[in-house]
Formats: sequence, structure tokens, C-alpha cells
Amino acid sequence: MLDFVLIESSGPASGPAGARFFDDAATLARSGHPVRLVLVQEGVTAALPGARPGLTEILSYGAELWVDRYSLTQRGLKAAQLPGQARLIGMDEVAGELLAPGTRVVWH
Repeated sequence: MLDFVLIESSGPASGPAGARFFDDAATLARSGHPVRLVLVQEGVTAALPGARPGLTEILSYGAELWVDRYSLTQRGLKAAQLPGQARLIGMDEVAGELLAPGTRVVWH
């Protein structure tokens, strides 16, 4: 089974494309694929309560939620505002995942 790293750099205001990206993450996780949803840049705002309704579903299927610490700080947001499942990460961790064998990466 392939691992997926899905990187979202656009916030909830990005429109239908962002919603479809989250739907794809849910479909992959529901199908049993390991999924790491990585939120960077404006994408970190999708982790705020109510910002992206599909996020709860994705997490319920076992996907991991990674939130870029730098992007969060640059937007004046706090870790306490994120869901309990969120893991604050640095881009060095993302780089390691990008190079892992058997990992498929999609960046939106």
C-alpha cells in the first residue's frame, strides 16, 4: 500500500479546488492508505475550528495532520487553536517524507 503526503498550501478561501483536495485525502484514508495531510502557508488556516468541515472526517479515517510551525507563527496563530490530533512540524520533517521510498506526494 502506498503512503501519501498531501500538502495543502492554500487556505479554505481557495474555493472548490481546496475542498476537492480534502475530499481526495478522505478517500485515500478511507481506502486504508496511510495519509499525512501537511498544512503549510495559508493552508494552516484550514486546521482552525470550522474552517474546513471535511478535516474531522479525514482524521476519523486515521490520517495524520501535520501543521507547519513556521507558517502558523507567521499568521499569528497558536497551537492551542488546532485540533488535538495536529502535530506541529518543521519543513525538515516534510523533506524527509518527500524522499521516502513508496511515498506519493501531491501539492496543492
